[in-house]
Amino acid sequence: MSSRAAWRLESLGFSPVYRYVAGKRDWFAFGLPMEGEFASILKAIDVVRRNVPTCYLTDNVSEVYKRCQEAGWQVCLVVNEANIVLGRLRGDAWRAKPDTPIEAVMENGPTTFRPDNFLEPLIKRMREKKAGSVIITNSDGVLIGLLYRKDGEERLERY
Repeated sequence: MSSRAAWRLESLGFSPVYRYVAGKRDWFAFGLPMEGEFASILKAIDVVRRNVPTCYLTDNVSEVYKRCQEAGWQVCLVVNEANIVLGRLRGDAWRAKPDTPIEAVMENGPTTFRPDNFLEPLIKRMREKKAGSVIITNSDGVLIGLLYRKDGEERLERY
């Protein structure tokens, strides 16, 4: 089980929850430096936006919506105290009653990608899935940021 899934299970009251032990591949999944033939290939970490708005499960819709609007964002990532991604808010979630807790309207367990994903195939997949953005986390589920397809496409054009 991934660390992110373990954190979410703990937040739901399950205990004890265990996660896997990191290996060599995990170094790259944390966005740490690579050497060799793959080091010069563009990766998600090279284009990710790190200043993504976040909120907690117990926050309410109105306060989070206001913060996101003021910052110019249409999405907010739900994290715990360790910055582990638990969910995502966007679209219809913002139409909930103002005092609704985030946990009641968030998308649980959104798909995430690692910072070492090669950019070109990731952007291709995003086009195929019609995804405008993807969440980038390390292998422990800690938020790194959001990768917008348009940012990736622009970077690939300049590469």
